[in-house]
Amino acid sequence: MTTHVEPRSYTIRETAALTGLPASTLRYYEQVGVISPISRGASSGHRVYAEGDLDQLMSVSCLAATGMGLDDMRHYMANARRGAEAAAEQRELLEQQRRHLATEAERLVLRQRYVELKITYWQAVEDGDTARSEDISSQARSLAEELRAVTDH
Repeated sequence: MTTHVEPRSYTIRETAALTGLPASTLRYYEQVGVISPISRGASSGHRVYAEGDLDQLMSVSCLAATGMGLDDMRHYMANARRGAEAAAEQRELLEQQRRHLATEAERLVLRQRYVELKITYWQAVEDGDTARSEDISSQARSLAEELRAVTDH
């Protein structure tokens, strides 16, 4: 005797809890086409999420956590449905995101260096070390220029 197990389905509240995405974000991702349309309950008309929808949402959640924009997420998820034929496009989207993250990391390092310089500057001011504070101020101006240059690109 074989038993048939009905696939598990989830309400929007359950899906939000399982994915860590607010219900408003789940609706928004569907509305803007980042995820495929979600099935609706026959009697209630409420969204009914299947296991595949959860998998899709977990992928989107991870992409969003990398800072990927909506257009790129939409493109990535559409490509994922195409499978192997879209592998090159998927790789390029992810390589583009990697470059973006590397630039962000570079900017963050520069901002941290700037803050460290300013802390050192104010310590020199507090200590009454005018020569050191002027030297640090000059370094901070140079670093600020470097930061502006990286930010403009």
